[in-house]
Amino acid sequence: MKVCKFGGSSVANGEQIRKVMGVVAADPARRLVVVSAPGKRFANDDKVTDLLIACGKRVLAGGDAAADAEKVVGRFEEIARTFELEDALVEEVRRDLLRRLAQDTSHEGRYMDCIKAAGEDFAARFVAAAFNKCGLSAVYVNPAEAGMLLSDEFGCARLLPEAYEKLRANLSGRKEIVIFPGFFGCTCSGDIATFPRGGSDITGAILAAALKADVYENFTDVDNVYPVDPRLVPEVSEGIAEMTYREMRELSYAGFGVFHDEAVQPAIEANIPINIRNTNNPDSPGTMVLVKRTVRPGRILGIASDAGFCTVYVSKYLMNREVGFGRRLLQIFEEKNLSFEHAPSGIDNMSVILRESVFDKEVRDEVIDCIRKKLAVDQVSFESGLAVIMVVGEGMRYTVGVATRITGALARAGVNIEMINQGSSEISVMLGVRAEKRQQAVRALYDEFFAKHEA
Repeated sequence: MKVCKFGGSSVANGEQIRKVMGVVAADPARRLVVVSAPGKRFANDDKVTDLLIACGKRVLAGGDAAADAEKVVGRFEEIARTFELEDALVEEVRRDLLRRLAQDTSHEGRYMDCIKAAGEDFAARFVAAAFNKCGLSAVYVNPAEAGMLLSDEFGCARLLPEAYEKLRANLSGRKEIVIFPGFFGCTCSGDIATFPRGGSDITGAILAAALKADVYENFTDVDNVYPVDPRLVPEVSEGIAEMTYREMRELSYAGFGVFHDEAVQPAIEANIPINIRNTNNPDSPGTMVLVKRTVRPGRILGIASDAGFCTVYVSKYLMNREVGFGRRLLQIFEEKNLSFEHAPSGIDNMSVILRESVFDKEVRDEVIDCIRKKLAVDQVSFESGLAVIMVVGEGMRYTVGVATRITGALARAGVNIEMINQGSSEISVMLGVRAEKRQQAVRALYDEFFAKHEA
């Protein structure tokens, strides 16, 4: 049995949904289909989720979102025309969306999750209707009814442990193809809650784990995972055939947009292989994500990068002799409900790396003031505009000279390293560089580890 997830580009319009049908019909083992909200149909198009977010924000600001809502309805109306679906389905979308927009706005997170989840929910209903119209027996299943129980951390919810048993009981043994909306579930109190953006990947992995699937197929719009972002290095052409869970997790964290980083964990725990494939080229074998793979010493698997980081630098003489200093520093961030990304340290200094998006000026000023008052530090400073680069590969383990090649390549390219840290797993090296040097750094590392090898 296979669980298949189709991303936004795969359900962007009726033509793409026909491709989804062909993929599912080609393999009788594909019994559970997870869908995202419709994505872009062309370069300057809007994703349905972005349209929904605009609707919700307009209401929260006291405006009228009727016109924006009609743009969302129009996307599903187009799909309905392609398959000659009943007008009642489109009217149901209109009524449901207006109902969601008219709900209580006193809790912004809960309100926005209800709005955002509409894209996946509507998409699953329409995909199921299209399947049936074309002779494939399918049924839409609502996540709440199936038992997708989530924490009430709106916008970044996590699965509750008891959900696995409920999902297994409610979804096993169905005769029809199950069409399941990704991205959201419900809390114990019945509210809609969503995973982080891109969370349909997480939904698919959870369902694959719950149903003990043979494989979790994640269909997107590329043939496989590339060792570097093609937008930064356009000439990259050779994809990755196999990678380990650990490699995928490291790369996804630092900007590999093909797969959500949190989606790896459910598959890891259930020991289920992940196959990343292309809806538009289903004959391509794609990239397999496995527990283990054949490794060549010294070989790098991939280079990932992501901008939008900042650092809080703290210095205090004899910090290393002050028991509990690191805990008390990080506790200040915890009290402000801030999650840190990295915390490299020296004898007398420590840096806390965060996403800039969660660290606005008001919060930043409060945190820095707390650090000065509570920890009596010699210096505390803030710096924005940092990019993180991850160099990843199981072949790096116990291999002498990899770090030298990394730093040498960046030095020759004139890129200063602001920070460097090797993961305890020894399969990754994390680098911090100025955001404006990000592409230059990635290019230098690609030339060092891949272009030379290909030549």
